[in-house]
Amino acid sequence: MSSVVFETRRAALADIVAIPVTPFAEDGSVDRDVHRALLRRLLDGGIRTLTPNGNTGEFYALTPEERRLVTELTIEEAGERAAILVGVGHDVPTAVASARHARELGAGMVMVHQPVHPYVSQSGWVDYHRAIAESVPELGVVPYIRNAQLAGARLAELADACPNVIGVKYAVPDASRFAAFARDAGLERFVWVAGLAEPYAPSYFSAGATGFTSGLVNVAPAVSLNMIEALRSGDYPAAMKVWEQIRRFEELRAANGSANNVTVVKEALASLGLCRREVRPPSRPLPEADRAEVAAIAAGWSI
Repeated sequence: MSSVVFETRRAALADIVAIPVTPFAEDGSVDRDVHRALLRRLLDGGIRTLTPNGNTGEFYALTPEERRLVTELTIEEAGERAAILVGVGHDVPTAVASARHARELGAGMVMVHQPVHPYVSQSGWVDYHRAIAESVPELGVVPYIRNAQLAGARLAELADACPNVIGVKYAVPDASRFAAFARDAGLERFVWVAGLAEPYAPSYFSAGATGFTSGLVNVAPAVSLNMIEALRSGDYPAAMKVWEQIRRFEELRAANGSANNVTVVKEALASLGLCRREVRPPSRPLPEADRAEVAAIAAGWSI
């Protein structure tokens, strides 16, 4: 990668990294037209970094063909309006094939999902990511870290072998651990993205993050933009005002081990008439009794 391309991709991570939902049609297939409309809404709302095949996009519930489709739709719709960070994962050959597909379509970066294998050694974590990063040396690579045991030195080891590892989506719910991990790996070496979205963004920014992921942004781009503007200016009281505004919505998403993480976002979109509420197992649509609260929150944001 040239240094200019490299810096452009780093800058795209130091932003709101939106995780679009994957809307389904009545027959259960990916609704292409609604998907495009939701992407346009994000782009028109000022969002400049998109992650097709993220967890809010129900990555693990999509077929390989659907994951390719979601990547294609996102890249086509975004054009030059946004940087694209394509989610890849599963076994190494599948992840490598997905990364190469993203490269062929013109994406600039891939996010490597936390390995779901039940037995992950720290050196095996390095091997997994190295195999993917080395297969697409032209792309920026962003590991998605949810493993609290992983040492920062392992990330540094990976980047020594693969200089295209340029950023980290850190999603361990512990701001102190994040601060230590980032400094052990190299605070200035990577772009640090708060991978637990708006609820953790203020604390993670105070420790060195410069971007955050968001699923809420599907519903209210302006709310997420208000938070990052406050954080960039160092105005933590203003950022916490946004935090208070989104607190209940995010509590509903996080309840019961994040059982309704995607469900609540789709319910809010459904209440605004923007997509169907259906999610795929092991997620489940929100019970009717809980829908009114989500609708009221979404209505309040759209005023």
